[in-house]
Amino acid sequence: MKRKETREEAVKIAYSMDVNKEFNKDNLAGYLDHFELEDMDMDYLIKTIFDMVDNLEKIDEYITDNSKDWKISRIAKVDLAVLRIALSEILYNETIPLSVSINEAVEISKKYSNEDSHKFINGILGTVARYIEK
Repeated sequence: MKRKETREEAVKIAYSMDVNKEFNKDNLAGYLDHFELEDMDMDYLIKTIFDMVDNLEKIDEYITDNSKDWKISRIAKVDLAVLRIALSEILYNETIPLSVSINEAVEISKKYSNEDSHKFINGILGTVARYIEK
């Protein structure tokens, strides 16, 4: 399976973890069994989910600090999952260019969220990327 499809599955797992309030690496095997993932880039998937779980507080801080008057609780769960996966890549995976992480997040949001979400996601990720590049 291509990285793009694996990334989408990571967003689904992040979404499921948020809905179930179970941000726990030990539960990842259950999620993987539930989603019946085959032919995935499992190294990428596991690293990204582990990075998200291990650094959730820091990732959410970046989201909160850059989402102008929007509390985490007001952000749509799909958008939040997309942001968390993208920020896991941006902050903790140096092998993925920032532009790729942002572009893929925007494309996923266009597919799974409402028609304006991609602008919100692009804005937050673009701001974080500019901050990191400095």
